[in-house]
Amino acid sequence: MKSKSLKLSLEPLTSSNWKIFESLMGEKGGCGNCWCMYFRLPYKTFQENKPDGNKKMMKQLVKNGLPQGLIASMNKEPVGWIAMAPREDYMRVENSRVFKRIDDKPVWSITCFFIKKEFRHQGLSQHLIRGAVDFARKKKIKTLEAYPAIPYAEKVPHPFLWVGVLSSFLNNGFKIVRQQSKSRAMVRIELEKMPG
Repeated sequence: MKSKSLKLSLEPLTSSNWKIFESLMGEKGGCGNCWCMYFRLPYKTFQENKPDGNKKMMKQLVKNGLPQGLIASMNKEPVGWIAMAPREDYMRVENSRVFKRIDDKPVWSITCFFIKKEFRHQGLSQHLIRGAVDFARKKKIKTLEAYPAIPYAEKVPHPFLWVGVLSSFLNNGFKIVRQQSKSRAMVRIELEKMPG
């Protein structure tokens, strides 16, 4: 499988590598000028912020030193992104009835992925998840949570898979903790129970 030969370096998004993130997201801000703000804002605000407001808000969060996610590069070229931050930073997750909290543990959430078009279908999301788990372990984060899609067909349009695919998380040690629909699940990995 191609993914085994991928040599990726992952680094947290900071002000010093913002330009790399900007280059990866391109003119469309990842997808539809999202700039990874979809889960952080009320839907109306998110829509009103387009085209440039979401980018400015994300840049300010990064400038403030708040955690946002990891950039993956291959041979110094940015190829992918995985968003991760404390669950409470994502108001639309916190307010969701489908993904409501199952306990009071401090949790970090993985909310979305963006992979450069020419690097898709190479298992990159699996590497990003693995990198997120390693990063979380180093940061002493005990619980990681995600809300992946369950594909309804062999070929599902990419816009439906931006939250990740269930199998990619299960392959990396996550377990389903809640599933209230056929198309989405809530998964977790407890890092304190895993060997380092």
